[in-house]
Amino acid sequence: MSTSENEASRTVDASVQAELDRLRESIDNIDAAVVHMLAERFKATQQVGRLKADHQLPPADPARETRQITRLRQLAQSANLDPAFAEKLLTFIIAEVIRHHERIAEEAGNATAATSADDEGATASGA
Repeated sequence: MSTSENEASRTVDASVQAELDRLRESIDNIDAAVVHMLAERFKATQQVGRLKADHQLPPADPARETRQITRLRQLAQSANLDPAFAEKLLTFIIAEVIRHHERIAEEAGNATAATSADDEGATASGA
């Protein structure tokens, strides 16, 4: 029998199992909240991406990113969370946001090019 099978066949005290279940349910609830918060964050950043594209602003804002990382590291420290972990997480999120902004800008550019071509076609046809 393997070690994991030995561990699985071992009977866990009912009170320990109940505590594990309670803690895991709490973790599951927190994970769900994190996913919903990230979804809300990305809804807002999509709006930022569209605004930037409409005004031909660059997808990335390195100065803001630096400020946000500094701010998040301070928040993490005060919450007793490893600031390096918080920075890695935010850096990943920022990279994803920039990727979305680049896609939005590209789509806006394609839409603008298509609209310009349509306008030129309409003008050329006398419409």
